[in-house]
Amino acid sequence: MHPVKTLFKIPRNPPPTLLHPEKWCRGFNHFISQCLIKDFEKRPSVTHLLEHPFIKQAHGKDMSLQKQLAELIQEQQQLGSIAKTRHEQIHTRRTDHVDRADKYSLDDDLVNLEVLNEDTIIHQLQKRYADLQIYTYVGDILIALNPFQNLSIYSPQFSKLYHGVKRSSNPPHIFASADAAYQSMVTFSRDQCIIISGESGAGKTESAHLIVQHLTFLGKANNRALREKILQVNPLVEAFGNACTAINDNSSRFGKYLEMMFTPTGAVMGAKISEYLLEKSRVIKQAVGEKNFHIFYYIYAGLYHQKKLSEYRLPDKKPPRYIDNETGRVMHDIVTKDSYGRQFEAIQHCFRIIGFTDEEVYSVYRILTGILNTGNIEFAAISSQHQTDKSEVPNPEALDNAAALLSIGSEELQEALTSHCVVTRGETIIRTNTVDKAADVRDAMSKALYGRLFSWIVNRINTLLQPDKNICNAESGMNVGILDIFGFENFARNSFEQLCINIANEQIQFYFNQHIFALEQMEYQSEGVDATTVDYEDNRPLLDMFLQKPMGLLSLLDEESRFPQATDLTLVDKFEDNLRCKYFWRPKGVELSFGIQHYAGKVLYDASAFLEKNRDTLPADIVVVLRTSENKLLQQLFSSPLTKTGNLAQARARVTAASRSLPPQLSAGRIKVDTMEVMRHPEETTNMKRQTMASYFRYSLMDLLSKMVVGQPHFIRCIKPNDDREALMFSHERVLLQLRYTGILETVKIRQKGYSHRILFEEFVKRYYYLAFKAHETPLGSRENCLAILEKSKLDNWILGKTKVFLKYYHIEQLNLFLREVIGRVVVMQAYIKGWLGARRYKKVKDKRENSAITIQSAWRGYEARRKYKEIRNRRTDAAIHIQAAFRGYIVRKNYTRLKTSTEYIADPQLTSSHSTSDFGCEEDWKHTSNQSSPVVPDFLDKQTKKNNLDEISASPFILKHSFETNDSQSISQSQTVADHQLSSLLTPCEKGGSENCLEQKLRTPRRRCQQPKMLNSPEDNMYYNQLNGTLEYQGSKRKPRKLGQIKVLDGEDEYYESLSAVESTPEDDSFVSSPSPPTRNVSFAQS
Repeated sequence: MHPVKTLFKIPRNPPPTLLHPEKWCRGFNHFISQCLIKDFEKRPSVTHLLEHPFIKQAHGKDMSLQKQLAELIQEQQQLGSIAKTRHEQIHTRRTDHVDRADKYSLDDDLVNLEVLNEDTIIHQLQKRYADLQIYTYVGDILIALNPFQNLSIYSPQFSKLYHGVKRSSNPPHIFASADAAYQSMVTFSRDQCIIISGESGAGKTESAHLIVQHLTFLGKANNRALREKILQVNPLVEAFGNACTAINDNSSRFGKYLEMMFTPTGAVMGAKISEYLLEKSRVIKQAVGEKNFHIFYYIYAGLYHQKKLSEYRLPDKKPPRYIDNETGRVMHDIVTKDSYGRQFEAIQHCFRIIGFTDEEVYSVYRILTGILNTGNIEFAAISSQHQTDKSEVPNPEALDNAAALLSIGSEELQEALTSHCVVTRGETIIRTNTVDKAADVRDAMSKALYGRLFSWIVNRINTLLQPDKNICNAESGMNVGILDIFGFENFARNSFEQLCINIANEQIQFYFNQHIFALEQMEYQSEGVDATTVDYEDNRPLLDMFLQKPMGLLSLLDEESRFPQATDLTLVDKFEDNLRCKYFWRPKGVELSFGIQHYAGKVLYDASAFLEKNRDTLPADIVVVLRTSENKLLQQLFSSPLTKTGNLAQARARVTAASRSLPPQLSAGRIKVDTMEVMRHPEETTNMKRQTMASYFRYSLMDLLSKMVVGQPHFIRCIKPNDDREALMFSHERVLLQLRYTGILETVKIRQKGYSHRILFEEFVKRYYYLAFKAHETPLGSRENCLAILEKSKLDNWILGKTKVFLKYYHIEQLNLFLREVIGRVVVMQAYIKGWLGARRYKKVKDKRENSAITIQSAWRGYEARRKYKEIRNRRTDAAIHIQAAFRGYIVRKNYTRLKTSTEYIADPQLTSSHSTSDFGCEEDWKHTSNQSSPVVPDFLDKQTKKNNLDEISASPFILKHSFETNDSQSISQSQTVADHQLSSLLTPCEKGGSENCLEQKLRTPRRRCQQPKMLNSPEDNMYYNQLNGTLEYQGSKRKPRKLGQIKVLDGEDEYYESLSAVESTPEDDSFVSSPSPPTRNVSFAQS
């Protein structure tokens, strides 16, 4: 082969692989394949390679790795060096190598195990856990073992690694499960639900964080602030809802269902949180070895370091009673631990990023510190003559501090704590509380404050994270729900809270069984599919024992809670009498306890305070006092109603303060504040049918299930490897127990033999008809078309039922990859066609725009030229009119002056005779000069003289003088008569010729001095000039005669110009008498 051809072929060939990939672990195979990628665009950098799980897992194992390498080198040396042939040096990636890799990667999925039993599953999980491979597949279900250490496999590089790729391309990861849910949502336009279950301390909360992180990465939107807000939701909510327990330092004490909202294109646009069953009793009391909610310690440490404890009236030496414990090291931990201070700063950052205002955060802090001060209120019994059970507050400091922080009156608060109102037959009776009753009211107030504050924070987060209506309508979007609920608990002492938590886990397990086992096997029977049935542990009877009416455990609890005289002992007796099944038992020798056989094992419950916790009574007097608070947030907390799930409702209805007022004993000395609606006392004190904690719990489960069943479920099973929370410690017994009660073995069997995906014919053809039909075709949802698609896809181990296609869990992924590949090719073709069409359209538009521009430019230029020409023409016309008007005025005035002067000459005989004598002498001189200069007078001057009648008017005095010369005997009167006759004869042609001839005559005026030379344009001028040239030539001039029609500019040397300038160029101020007429005009007039 030619070397140049080889150079082009090398990059095209697949990169080399290991000779025997089955001899190496999956991580090493993947690492080597990443290192040998030839495409420089896809080749990872050194930084990315250092973040690879194969490299990361080597940290801290230097000694063990050195030993393994030494053993390997020793084995190779013993075998000796083997010479390799040329063909053995490089192995390209052929089909058989892919098969080998796939075979080896099958250990990532427990379904691919040949021998399926508990020991094999435990061995496989333990082996993978030792290699820090904490994730393992069971079909489409993910098993996650808590590593109890931080792993560097959750960086953005890993998010890119698990984005839209085949699941078998990478090791098992929680990002892969999140990506599967996201791709299913985008592909099928259907809501998804990720259910995380497991024991307390198994890692459910951290798994939920990672899923939110990856979904936020996948659904990248232009609004970066929204992504930051969503990522800050979990830390903020967990600070208020999580606490340290005996088995988990960050245990969720509430149920959380987070819905991430996406646009139809897959971009995240909002989020919503639903919270269930907050453990409010933890606020007032914690078990041994446990702590209160995290936020109390965070805020105490933050205020301590900010020197603001006195502002919030908190002690700096002895901690409040609600957060104090038996060790007495609470204040020491708050002062010395930096983690509390950092967490407080992180909470402030969360508030700021999500969008809480400073006023809202300040109100939250005051309510939290008010709760801590409320816990310090103590009561003492006082006796009087008529009452012996009355209580009072001996030390008012804590009472005043709590009242000041809650912005209420201390007297009203004390009255509400130490007494209560009872309305009987229209009369209001005030009864005092005992010390124990007053303490219960105080604790009920603290629980209500915290519970409603937590609900308000969740509602506020939902408001700030709701989708923008301008981007996309929330109804047209899709959701991915993430369930992070408290895990199954079995403590040394289990109370009412553990009962509710375990019932909720029973419900989640039932949902898992229904989806994995029951529904699948029911469809086998209805569709006539021959499939192996798998036996599983159904917890439906146990769930009915809890939830059924009217003889279920929760119904009996509510019924007993309505009896005022009922006790915890009567409650246990009622349970024993009515719950006659194998799941309930009562231990001997212990009165206030009973046992339940849960799906995860036996749990013994202590029934003490069951009735009080279930009633969760909050006196109306406390509600009324808190509604009068000057703190707007506190008003809102106790004015908004509660929903059926026990959460604070968002809707509010304001009413005037006049409709609801304080009772008489609370209104004295207190300014009434405009509050929201206040419930009447009888509804609070005498209505025993109000909601209980059991009823809230029931509705919460119903609401949670209604949200879960809408979406397609994805299950993540969290396993706790040991109870000591130590890294790399695998307890065989603990893991086996969890695998048994979660049904992992049965799940592996049904995933191995069953068909997890059952799709109707119509839906299957609608999804995948691109794989076997043309895009413009619309095939029917028939059995034949489904068969054609399956054969075209080359799938195996599928079954066609009566109306559905039964597929394995891995078939869906393969079909989606095929569909994505086909759609990708279509998209590429569309991109090229659209690009070509766009280029052609752009060229047409460009040409059209250029032509349009030329047309516009041409039209504009023409318009501009016409406009300018019109302006110039108008300007010239106006100038001509002004010149004409001025000149006409000048001519008229001049003619008028001449006529007036001539009339005066004629009217005065003496002036006439004197002037005539002088004029005659002048006339003789003029005649003599004219005869010398011009001996021959041409005839054509007669015609030229007739062109200007105004010059004839100026020559009339000379005609008058001539008449005096010829006839001296005539009298002055005859001379006057002749002058009048001549004047009238000159004016008559002007009158007869009309105004036009008269105007033309006025415009013909003699040229003055300093004017431009006259141009000889007329034929008469040319003829005269030719004759003049002949005369000059005759007189010896050197000038050559010019041809007829030739134009000559008259200059100063021209004799004709000199003769004309001497006669015609007279100044304007010369009198009419001293301005003789030119000889041509006199000759012309004499001839006429």
